[in-house]
Amino acid sequence: MDTRLRDVSMPARTPVDTEEIGYDELALAARNHGMPLEALRYDITPPGLHYTLVHYDIPWLDERDWRLSVTGLVTAPGEFSLDDLRALPSRTVRITMECAGNGRARLRPRPVSQPWLVEAVGTAEWTGVPLARVLGEIGMARGAASVVFTGADHGTERGVEQDYQRGLSLEDALNEEVLLAYEMNGAPLPPQHGYPLRLIVPGWYGMTNVKWLRAIELTEAPFTGFQMLAYCERQDADDPGEPVTRINVRALMVPPGMPDFMSRARIVRPGPLTLTGRAWSGHAPVTRVLVSTDDCRTWQPATLTEGGSRWAWRGWTFDWTATPGRHVLAVRATDAAGDTQPIGQRWNRGGFANNAVHRVALACIP
Repeated sequence: MDTRLRDVSMPARTPVDTEEIGYDELALAARNHGMPLEALRYDITPPGLHYTLVHYDIPWLDERDWRLSVTGLVTAPGEFSLDDLRALPSRTVRITMECAGNGRARLRPRPVSQPWLVEAVGTAEWTGVPLARVLGEIGMARGAASVVFTGADHGTERGVEQDYQRGLSLEDALNEEVLLAYEMNGAPLPPQHGYPLRLIVPGWYGMTNVKWLRAIELTEAPFTGFQMLAYCERQDADDPGEPVTRINVRALMVPPGMPDFMSRARIVRPGPLTLTGRAWSGHAPVTRVLVSTDDCRTWQPATLTEGGSRWAWRGWTFDWTATPGRHVLAVRATDAAGDTQPIGQRWNRGGFANNAVHRVALACIP
């Protein structure tokens, strides 16, 4: 930690006793935004509704003078303009992307950070050139085993001044669906989503998908920069933790009925009601979704829609007859790897990769 930054860039912490969400967390919540859950109805999330997390500032970039450098253990270091990348064979991949901290605000004690509820998700179609093609164009040298990606966003975090950087093993980076993307849903990337170029790694939590990409470096040793160490599941500050990588299985429900403005409490009328939502996993395809209408005491199978892209969410539906009174609905997914959402939250110091079942409380009023 740079001691000069001690008073303005604080270490990670959990709240004291019953400490409420503070102004610093509200400031984060105001500049980052989740996807309204009613947008689960879209197969492809409109860019303005897709969740956004910006670690530092959105950099001011112009594709006319922007360049991507590729250095390190390569045959010959080089640079690519956006036109150079557009001239290479392209690919479009539909993926569901989720922030690693989705659900963090519901943990107890709450990790002090971006206070996500469960809306930090979205599904988009990303178009770009496969990273493997670019590395093939530049040539990889003997000994290359890791790839470091550097964004143009710069700031401080936990006392460390840095560009946003993440690394992948060369094996993971060479997956044919890993993209250097310059389009989102058929249009140039919006500024908040990484214009003019970003990394897309299907199935991995959002922190891996480096935005405003400006440099790629091939190295022999795995990258151990700040953002690699920060995204680990730890039980305490001295725990080295397990790295956060692929997205855990999760299902969400479109909130039924109508909301109260302030509380967001849901209200429905008695009678037949079709519940809907989406489910996804970065480990394996979703194979089952269960719905509970009695706060997780009993479960019944939902109907899954046909699967599309391996990396995108699947829809589900469930018919229910609402009766007067208060109810707690819940939804729970299982993937082909046998992973099922836990009913309770699994705590870790950063609030990462938690995927407890989604509960929706409502009042049925005649």
